[in-house]
This record gives sequence, structure tokens and C-alpha cells, in this order.
Amino acid sequence: MSDTILIHDLAIDCVIGIHPWERAHPQRLWMDVEMEYDVRGAAAGDDFTQTVDYDACSQGITRLAVAGGFRLIETLAERVAAWLIETTPITAVTVRVKKPEALLAARWAGVEIRRRRGGEAG
Repeated sequence: MSDTILIHDLAIDCVIGIHPWERAHPQRLWMDVEMEYDVRGAAAGDDFTQTVDYDACSQGITRLAVAGGFRLIETLAERVAAWLIETTPITAVTVRVKKPEALLAARWAGVEIRRRRGGEAG
């Protein structure tokens, strides 16, 4: 299967980081999510109930990031992937978290993970 549902550049303002100055105020993160899911059933019947609700996913991801108080973007990425696999019918997910304030000399630093239903990486 090669169907992918995308959420690109989801803006999230949350407290994240290991340094005290990072935890003093929310920082803007950008997140990309690629969800593997067979969309043929939804497309055939033009049926919203047969696909993944992008809005519910983006709202849930934002709530998780804001409430989490994570120190590492790696932890945030893992929690987002696990939550999406637990709460949606997707078969796999790629989560990319970009942190613009991480390095002065770079536009952003980040992490990308891929997880499959059943707990397998990649």
C-alpha cells in the first residue's frame, strides 16, 4: 500500500527543552506527520467516516505536546506516534519534529521517527 495522509508544518507552541531558558516560555515547534492508511474505501464512497480525521489528529497532537512538558523532542515524537497508532486505524506513521530555536546557526534541528502498528520501528 502506498497511501499516505499528511499533516505538514503543524505549528505547536509548547514548553520543551533541557535548559532552564527553554522551559521559561513556550517555544514554537513545527511537526510533520505522515500516516499510512488505505484511503480507497473512503474515496470510493466519498465517506468521511472511512478515513482519518485530520483535524482530530492535529488537535490531539497539540494537546499532547502542550500538556506533556517534555524535555526532548525525541520523547514528543515517540508519544505522538504511539498516540496516533492507538487512536486511529493507521498502519504506520512518520513523525518529524523541527525545533527552530535549537541551534543559532541552523534554521532548525529535529528528529524523525517511523513506527508501525505492532511496535516495530521503520
